Amino acid sequence: MSRQVTDRKTTSLPKGHSRFALRTNLVSCPPVQNVATPHKFTEAALLSRERFPVAFGLSVLFLGALWFGLCRELSGEWSVNEQYNFGWFVPLFALYLFWLRWQDRPPAEIPNLKSQVPNSAALAMAIAALLLLLPLRLFEIANPEWRLLAWVHALAVVTLTLLLLWWAGGKAWLRHFAFPVAFIYIAVPWPTALETPVIQGLMRVVARVAAETAMLLGTPAQVEGNLIRVSNGLVGVNEACSGIRSLQTSLMIGLLFGEVKRLSLLRRLALVVCAAVIALLANFLRAVFLVMVAATENLSEVSRWHDIAGYSIIAFVFVATLALAYLLGKHNRIVAAGVSPAKTQVQPTRLPLQFSARYVLAALCWLLFVEIGTASWYRLHERNLISGIRWNVQWPEQAPNFRKLKIDNEIRAVLRFDEGDAAAWTINSSVNATEPNTVPCSLYVFRWNPGKNSALLANLHRPDVCLPASGWKQVADLGVRSYPISDSVELPFRHFEFQRGFEGSLPQTAHAFYCLSEDRASGGSASLGNTDSPGMFGNRSEWTRSERFRSVLEGRRHLGQQVIEAIFMSNEPFSSAEAETQLRDFVRDVVRLRKAN
Repeated sequence: MSRQVTDRKTTSLPKGHSRFALRTNLVSCPPVQNVATPHKFTEAALLSRERFPVAFGLSVLFLGALWFGLCRELSGEWSVNEQYNFGWFVPLFALYLFWLRWQDRPPAEIPNLKSQVPNSAALAMAIAALLLLLPLRLFEIANPEWRLLAWVHALAVVTLTLLLLWWAGGKAWLRHFAFPVAFIYIAVPWPTALETPVIQGLMRVVARVAAETAMLLGTPAQVEGNLIRVSNGLVGVNEACSGIRSLQTSLMIGLLFGEVKRLSLLRRLALVVCAAVIALLANFLRAVFLVMVAATENLSEVSRWHDIAGYSIIAFVFVATLALAYLLGKHNRIVAAGVSPAKTQVQPTRLPLQFSARYVLAALCWLLFVEIGTASWYRLHERNLISGIRWNVQWPEQAPNFRKLKIDNEIRAVLRFDEGDAAAWTINSSVNATEPNTVPCSLYVFRWNPGKNSALLANLHRPDVCLPASGWKQVADLGVRSYPISDSVELPFRHFEFQRGFEGSLPQTAHAFYCLSEDRASGGSASLGNTDSPGMFGNRSEWTRSERFRSVLEGRRHLGQQVIEAIFMSNEPFSSAEAETQLRDFVRDVVRLRKAN
């Protein structure tokens, strides 16, 4: 009866009053929701269509161009230096880590419109980083292997990327995405001033530990610098055996798995340290194994097992670090920087620290200007260059005692040539008319394609650089003289004379001839054999900063180079005139012209 009365009272309302107005939960009633919700959604969608796609698309394009330029410069070191071969995987890993972070990104922060100081400071940093790219690219083109430039380039790219993320999502996004963005630093080559002492120290430690361990196992071994003397000969501990490659790879693997498992800072540090220790211990075991192989079998077996043992170390470090990451992450309390996007409310359509798409478009135009401007600077200085002589070598495989020479990996890493070959054989000469003299001859040929290296690099294989490192003493520099390779073309060779003495015997004599040909030369006519190159005259390159600056100011970049170096050695007196006569006949038989590309 009471319910009927109540219903009757409810239905009989005073005129002019609405049933909807008397509801207690006014906000949650369906009419309010139906009115309010479509309006909010339409406004958000409108703002998103107007602002977000354009700014987002330009930002992705800008970041893509920025990171492509950085990886293009670093790829030169990744390609030629086995120590940094792992660098090819780092951009892919960084992109994967960024994608993982994107899945649980935090909500974008609402900006404080009263404070414009952060905006001004961020804008100043972005402008400074963008302006830095212009001189940076000028120096990179002339000196692509200068590692200091690689660090500055990486700093500029990482700074611009983090600033863009900060503008898009505030401090929360900056903290959240900092690690994937900065992960690229692991693939930047170490500065030479740091890398060289580390490698030399590791080589000495590895040699000492390997020799002591071999002695404990009953194999006689004696340390001589970076060499280990065993019964069958000497085993060298070079850069490849120092453990630097496995050490750097272990650092990358430790950092990668620490981020994937989202370990705490202390656990990440422990993982990286453990990975480095595992890599060093495994390398010590490899060195001991190779010493035992050399002592019990022969030195040729060391070369066969060397690379196999090295790859085994990398695989072992990967598996062991993965197992450690699993154990550390098993009891790790992950504190996520954000929650799943599915559980968050709709992100604000107005980005914090809002920037206009025009700013990103201006930055893209600046990147284009930098590339066009730097290329124009070098092309301006190359207006009067002509095509130089292109030649190749026809090896005299029928010559007495002909054999190909193996070029060590360490030399390949230093010279960075695209094509290289070497051979040795003997030629017949005569000190006088009645006494024949057999002279060993060695020939080295290297080719550098345009654009990958500094034009100063070919100076690293001059005879006055290489032979003194082997115990030879330079006694004369007889200058440059041209030798015909055909009826109309000549090649200039610089002639050096060296001597090396031994107790109880006459000194050995070596005559070395060196030719550096540029694909694009200045002045003269290519048919006359003018390959005038700064590397042919004056002193060798010392790779000073002033030389690097001078190459930029002169607009001298690497346009392609070839080097041929012939060495005649004799235990008997061997005059300069005889050596030049031998070279004249030798050049006509071995060097062949080829059409320039």
